[in-house]
Amino acid sequence: MKKNLFIAFEGIDGSGKSTQVKLLTVRLEEAGHKVYATFEPTGSPMGRIIRDMFNHRMEGDHRTIAALFVADRLHHLLESSTGMLRKLEEGYTVITDRYYFSSYAYHGVHVDIDWVIQANSLSAGLLRPDLNIFIDISPEVSMERLKKSREAIEMYETYDNLNKVRAKYLEAFEQLKEVERICVVEGDRSPEAIAGEVWETVRRYDAT
Repeated sequence: MKKNLFIAFEGIDGSGKSTQVKLLTVRLEEAGHKVYATFEPTGSPMGRIIRDMFNHRMEGDHRTIAALFVADRLHHLLESSTGMLRKLEEGYTVITDRYYFSSYAYHGVHVDIDWVIQANSLSAGLLRPDLNIFIDISPEVSMERLKKSREAIEMYETYDNLNKVRAKYLEAFEQLKEVERICVVEGDRSPEAIAGEVWETVRRYDAT
């Protein structure tokens, strides 16, 4: 299997991305990879501001949030010791829970999607995923899971918004299908079944 993969997991809230990052990390480590698992927004000062806005502790316009994500993502890529580019140089396979398709989908609902894509073009130019894995669930399933697992609902976690976000994901995938490698995985199954398909997808990538 190819070393130094860069894999981004995508999906609306409640899709199970974090679980799949953990399961894939284990499988890749068993296959001999050094794995660096990470997430966005990050724990940087910019990422903390984003989370404060999500949790209603700080006011934030959608345009401000979109711009903060651009900055946080560049920091995620370029930070000298723990940045994703640095980790790839050190021989790690990097798996991220969200990358720029999340911005296209979530911010594209509220801001022109072409602007969001252009605003993230520097990140895309620096590092495109070997695989974008989209775990697809319905907004109904998302809301059901969120109500069970969250004490408070964040600003983007409404049925209407998640329905629009899912549509924006599909729009962005169609728009960028010639330059991005995208795999859509049905998410309304057990974590183990999803993980099995994800693993086979990663293995097939090595053969292409």
